[in-house]
Amino acid sequence: MGLASIKPLEWSSYLLHQAGTVIVLIGLLLAYRYLAVKTSSFVLACGFLWVHIIGARYLYSYVPYDDWLHTIFGIKLNDIMGWQRNMYDRLVHFSYGLLLFAVMRDVTRCLFPTLNSKQCIAIVLMVNMSSSMLYELFEWGIAIGLSPEDAERYNGQQGDMWDAHKDMALALLGGIVGLCVSTVVGMIKGNK
Repeated sequence: MGLASIKPLEWSSYLLHQAGTVIVLIGLLLAYRYLAVKTSSFVLACGFLWVHIIGARYLYSYVPYDDWLHTIFGIKLNDIMGWQRNMYDRLVHFSYGLLLFAVMRDVTRCLFPTLNSKQCIAIVLMVNMSSSMLYELFEWGIAIGLSPEDAERYNGQQGDMWDAHKDMALALLGGIVGLCVSTVVGMIKGNK
């Protein structure tokens, strides 16, 4: 976060995004200490924060991932995929579901130890969906208080009127992929 704070594109939006980072990090540290969150789950959650910090540094819509890929691998992902917009924001929302799934599962198991596996998974996916929705409502609330240009820079909709819907769907998809990966890893560990 310290390195990302060196000349961000816009300080006010950067600080607003990073305030969320600090709150989530404090919550993660408390959950790790008091709610039996596994180290691997904590590390995955920190991976999400890293993805988020990069997005906050460049205001999501301007993360130069395509330039980075071109420099390192000689490819332009936007050209290959036919994308007309910067898709980093979509990656962050997918990562939210994928990388925070394990922490959400660990916390749910700790808080509700009598739940069976299916009930636990249902609650985790509902927390994923509801927290995604609350974040999108928070973004909307901020946007209505800003000028249209500032709102666009902060939210990163890039002209897509369905941006919030797609973001929520990608967070849920990430959570489902996290569930699948967790299930496969659990089966592999069980066979050893």
